[in-house]
Amino acid sequence: MAFGHQREDSRLILLREISQEGRIPRIDLAERTGISRATVTTITADLLRDGLIEEIPRVDGAATARGRPRVDLKIAGAAHLVAGVKVSGTRISLVLMNFEGTQLADHEAPLAAGRHSPDALAGHIGDAVAALVAKVGHATADLSGVGVGLAGTVDVGAGAVHWSPSLNVRNVDFAAVLTEQMGVPTYLDNDANLVAMAEKAFGLGRGRSDFIVVTLEAGVGMGIILGGEIYRGTRGCGAEFGHTKVQLEGALCRCGQRGCLEAYVAEYALLREADTALGTDTSVKNQIARLLEAAHAGDTAAASIVARAGRMFAMGLANIVNIFDPELIILAGEQMQFDYLYSDAVMAEMLKSIVQVDAAPPEVVIHKWGNLMWARGAAAYALEFVQERAAREGRIDAV
Repeated sequence: MAFGHQREDSRLILLREISQEGRIPRIDLAERTGISRATVTTITADLLRDGLIEEIPRVDGAATARGRPRVDLKIAGAAHLVAGVKVSGTRISLVLMNFEGTQLADHEAPLAAGRHSPDALAGHIGDAVAALVAKVGHATADLSGVGVGLAGTVDVGAGAVHWSPSLNVRNVDFAAVLTEQMGVPTYLDNDANLVAMAEKAFGLGRGRSDFIVVTLEAGVGMGIILGGEIYRGTRGCGAEFGHTKVQLEGALCRCGQRGCLEAYVAEYALLREADTALGTDTSVKNQIARLLEAAHAGDTAAASIVARAGRMFAMGLANIVNIFDPELIILAGEQMQFDYLYSDAVMAEMLKSIVQVDAAPPEVVIHKWGNLMWARGAAAYALEFVQERAAREGRIDAV
């Protein structure tokens, strides 16, 4: 039994190394993983038999001593399909990837604003996934896994959503609801964690083992990468940056508590005050744009709203630096189109509030992601689970 587990572990290690490198010869696999050459030969033969990897000629055209062309190993893209889903306030964004991590299709579907019942939201997601895979001639049943990211407090291990602005009830085993709806294993996580995973896999965090992503969308989220892994806390729902407290008995947050950072800097928080200062507008983006234009033009009320949001955000960033002292902070999301949270004044305010030492402060960079990039993170998340199952069970068909 122990040998069996060791073999499964080695299969997964080699699969992930091949996936990370893209293409790699067997001898390099042995050197990089510390697995003996004989074991690498045996296990890669199993992986080839299972259709999980394939051989391709070396780019340099090198040959063995017997004149045979040398080959590299790569992931067999056709072995599995995974979908990634990002649920936002008014739409569902999706991408389809093969086992190699190559994006095959994308899709966006409208979603009625407001909170939904778990069954209703699962139905909307299931319909959107079906439309996505149909674009390349597949059905939902052809998928080996679906990754779903949504805002809120998510217990990843239990697949439970304790609270989300997308759901009208709390403490829902939403992963099970989604799996039953689609008939495909579904893996759920907080959307900010999946952005961090995407940054690590193919974004600004590639090659870095420790960094923090702060997401700015309708709300404020955070994903933490420590030692190359996402930090989630003991309950599976850590890193709720938007719900750290910046004001005792302060503004009401949509989570139901008061004084949260999000209640001062998120889109809905600005709109709450902008409605009073400037009047209403049917378009959220237009309202934010009007608010910022009014602030730049010298409108006292608008300038006060924007300045307070900036100060609160600077305080929050300074707290992150003082707690974690990260090498890199990535500010990501659609709200990056507006500069009120990352202006020079906000960054200067942050620097004034961090612990001063004789070393450079953390690097803060901007990454203007769209929702499809969030969905790519969700697909990469599902792909990790599919790789684990493939290492354990061989070539697995969609269930």
